Amino acid sequence: MKNKIANNTAPIKTPEMRRVKCIHFVGIGGAGMGGIAEVLLNEGYQITGSDIGENQVVTRLIALGAKITIGHGEDNIIGASVIVVSTAINANNPELLNAQKLRIPVVRRAEMLAELMRFRHGVAIAGTHGKTTTTSLIASIFAEGDLDPTFVIGGLLNSAGTNARLGTSRYLIAEADESDASFLHLQPMVSVITNIDEDHMETYQGDFEKLKDTYIEFLHNLPFYGLAVVCIDNPVVRELLPRMSRQVITYGFSEDADVRAKNFQQNGGVSYFTVQREGFADVDMSVNLPGEHNVLNALASIAVATDEGVADEAIVSALEKFAGIGRRFEQLANLATDKGEMVLVDDYGHHPREVKATIKAMRNGWPEKRLVMVFEPHRYSRTRDLYEDFVEVLSEVDCLFLLDVYAAGETPIISADSKSLARSIRQRGQIEPIYVSDAEKLAELLHAQLQDGDMVITQGAGTIGVIARKIIKNPLLNVDLKGTEK
Repeated sequence: MKNKIANNTAPIKTPEMRRVKCIHFVGIGGAGMGGIAEVLLNEGYQITGSDIGENQVVTRLIALGAKITIGHGEDNIIGASVIVVSTAINANNPELLNAQKLRIPVVRRAEMLAELMRFRHGVAIAGTHGKTTTTSLIASIFAEGDLDPTFVIGGLLNSAGTNARLGTSRYLIAEADESDASFLHLQPMVSVITNIDEDHMETYQGDFEKLKDTYIEFLHNLPFYGLAVVCIDNPVVRELLPRMSRQVITYGFSEDADVRAKNFQQNGGVSYFTVQREGFADVDMSVNLPGEHNVLNALASIAVATDEGVADEAIVSALEKFAGIGRRFEQLANLATDKGEMVLVDDYGHHPREVKATIKAMRNGWPEKRLVMVFEPHRYSRTRDLYEDFVEVLSEVDCLFLLDVYAAGETPIISADSKSLARSIRQRGQIEPIYVSDAEKLAELLHAQLQDGDMVITQGAGTIGVIARKIIKNPLLNVDLKGTEK
């Protein structure tokens, strides 16, 4: 089957940034940063960058012609016309300090994304959960409909082998990051809000009302002829509807949604549903992703594609053959131990609501299987702020391994660590969690607990994805039923 999203022809001509020849990215290995760098590289700009280590993004960019240094140093920026920094870069970074000294312009990632979007028909996808999947689905549908979009995604789109690509059409499809409110830099033609939940509250001084106001401001960046596509199933989004002053299309399972899903069923990792839209015949569809939350993501993509005139045949085809995104319910490996065979799934979800959606999808798709979760909490502040929610949702699995909190640069917070979580979950009395103080011992600990037929999921946004890819090579988890190494 022809893979349209991986193809690329001559890019459209876009206005150049005046006086800018070399663009340096500090923290270029991040998915969002690397994606923008790849698009700019393909537009003809010289790209340099730095990061603390090499990863898949860095390796790909080097192969495409970027000059990347491992480690940060003030000399790395010499020759750059502009510096792009990610939110992970702190104020005393030597490259940032030298750029300020040399009066080289410094912009945030979202500002550079906004520059890419300035001369294109931008589709920006925002929301606490589901941004990456929804962005990927929209990009896949547009490609299947021969619209050949440029896209920048926060995860690896498996069908394209990358998280970013320069297309030939006027469309740019990108995630909009609310974590630092930088999505306010974007000026799209279409904005999607998948949901609004309490997360990254430090940006909003712990005030949920400020977060809501910021989403409304994001929608008001649309031109008066722009379009907001929002999930009416989310209570906060529904609450904010009267404040949305642009044209709105709603989607969800709700009866009053403009784009509705009916007759949901799940078989393993595939979801089936009927989509209803005013003025269109009902269409039976399937998406190669599990769970009601992924049907909502599919509905958002259907709403956007329908409004842009993409034929239903292309929508159905793209959703059916969607090959997934890296670390979004990614079936990573089949394990085989001396006790039997298991399936390992890797997932990026790190908020209690995301974890709950993953567990629900697992239970729906594989109801007879035992669910074993390896969870790495992400940020002490999130663990503290959502502590009771984490305790409740993590108690729903059959067997739980807790790794240490991935700090993401934060200082440890008392009683917001994994030991405390394990203690609280144990006191709840549903399961006996296993605290893993040394990730190097995870394979051994897993081997002692796994049973034939288990579904194992590694869950979190920190280093857990790397750990998962390491443990599948461990002989304890990679043997045939006779005990010999594969």
